[in-house]
Amino acid sequence: MPSPDPLLAALKQNFGYDSFRPLQREIIEESMAGRDVFALLPTGGGKSLCFQLPALLRDGLTVVVSPLIALMKDQVDSLEASGIPATFLNSTLGSTDARDRFRGLHRGQFKLLYAAPERLLLPQFLQTLQQWNVVQIAIDEAHCISEWGHDFRPEYRQLAQLRSIFPNVPWLALTATATQRVQADIIEHLQLQSPKQFVASFNRPNLQYRVLPKSKPFDQTLDFIRNRKSESGIVYCASRKTAESVAQRLSEHGIQALPYHAGLTPKQRAENQDRFLRDRVRVICATIAFGMGINKPNVRYVLHYDLPKNIEGYYQETGRAGRDGLPSDCVLLFSAGDVVKQTAFIEEKSDPEEQRLARQQLRQMVQFAECPSCRRAELLRYFSEIYPDDNCGGCDNCMSPRQTFDGTQSAQKLLSCAFRVRQKNGFSFGLNHLVEILVGAQTDPIRRWGHDQLSVYGIGSEHKRPEWQAIGRELIRLGLLQQSAEKFATVELTAQGLETLKKRLPVTLTKPVPAPDKKPKARRGEIECDEVLFDRLRDVRRRIADERNVPAYIIFSDVPLREMARSYPVTEEDFARVPGVGAQKLRDFAGPFLEEIRSHMASHSSSAP
Repeated sequence: MPSPDPLLAALKQNFGYDSFRPLQREIIEESMAGRDVFALLPTGGGKSLCFQLPALLRDGLTVVVSPLIALMKDQVDSLEASGIPATFLNSTLGSTDARDRFRGLHRGQFKLLYAAPERLLLPQFLQTLQQWNVVQIAIDEAHCISEWGHDFRPEYRQLAQLRSIFPNVPWLALTATATQRVQADIIEHLQLQSPKQFVASFNRPNLQYRVLPKSKPFDQTLDFIRNRKSESGIVYCASRKTAESVAQRLSEHGIQALPYHAGLTPKQRAENQDRFLRDRVRVICATIAFGMGINKPNVRYVLHYDLPKNIEGYYQETGRAGRDGLPSDCVLLFSAGDVVKQTAFIEEKSDPEEQRLARQQLRQMVQFAECPSCRRAELLRYFSEIYPDDNCGGCDNCMSPRQTFDGTQSAQKLLSCAFRVRQKNGFSFGLNHLVEILVGAQTDPIRRWGHDQLSVYGIGSEHKRPEWQAIGRELIRLGLLQQSAEKFATVELTAQGLETLKKRLPVTLTKPVPAPDKKPKARRGEIECDEVLFDRLRDVRRRIADERNVPAYIIFSDVPLREMARSYPVTEEDFARVPGVGAQKLRDFAGPFLEEIRSHMASHSSSAP
């Protein structure tokens, strides 16, 4: 008989799972061997388990550096529900509670300690820390250390001080979002020693990506949410005012919604977030102030009411949907007007280099919004990852491919216009100016530069200005035109564009994004189950969570509940086989859930398998 696998045994006993997710075992094994490790796993990829499981198997304390108070409490609540001894130290604790935790740490009764970098680096705390047999240091949300990351936290830069204090303790740096530049920054500034590096795919196969033409955005948002009865979601807005307005209007239409932004008091923000996490409200309307550390696994959709500033932020925000692995929707409402607004914000920046970078990032975001090809492939390409398939089956362009048309004549006109103005003046102009020439506009700049005398003036009356703008952006995307990243973003022919113009090569263009189907299509990975029983089990979960004063997902995520509503466990032995049911949760929760399942089966005898 083969000897039992200790890692798998600990995984099942404590967390209720029979197998690891991709790269988890490899990361854990390297960490257990005492090596420094850098790990990039996507949101929902199980980063926390990579330090939680080794902590249980080690004789000593694992210190977890966490940037957010709410995230610490959430993780500790979840570990305690699974019977794992963990604690946190932060400013929310009263003196008595803090003393109790210090006493427990001195006694060695905890396996994990969560703390913010600011507390860890206090001289007195560092002295105390050395008394606690620290055997691992885990840096969660490690991208915060990089100025090139999207959540830069200066205090993270000081963490390398711990190296000299704990020279032989292995480090584990984890993040869900980091370009190659940010990855290198993390390794350098944390002084990781010959780290073993693990980079998982950035792909989130359970997320469906869609971009809709923005038209009456509140009505679009309302229709979208009404089609998702009882599901939780996040609506991201560009401004505090919009977040407030959308939340209020949704509430007036009978949808429970609250705002979240930096203009609210800390107490209001905490209360609104807590009500969302506990399923007291369905929708949170938020600025980018909301997000990092939000561990709610059953967010079924993220809707961007306004255009994000960059791809990295968009990826991070959409990543808050479907953390439990179940199918979830990511919808972006896009309009050229949003691009104009973002450009105006960029012009307000004082640093020219900052402006240049922001324009480049905005252009990448617009290319994603307007691309006619697979959005998943486009998104992954930003992170230097090649998507292997031609059709992902999980974005609007793959599920309903955009119609194309022979755009050779339109392309010739726009390319010729760019060529003629450069030829006449010796320098290039912006896309807006080229469009004004094509439609025959009577503007001061056109008259001043003599562009109303060009042969291309007024030859583009078959398209409206927005259509020409879209054609221009597609020619940039196709590499026939190139646009500078300076304040006055000029457009000029590339070598490929010049060849296309001179040889009149055919150019295929795509039609605008079609109006959406109101009814969502079937999604990959859905766990089909008895929906009536699933709702009843959710009520049981909420009742238990209220009694324990924790969010519902601390008890169980939607995945175990759907598995219960599919397999109808009626004995403790059956219940133990449900994914996510470890030994502690079996003892604590089997009774009420089994009772509800038996009651449901008695009243719906045809439901039995």
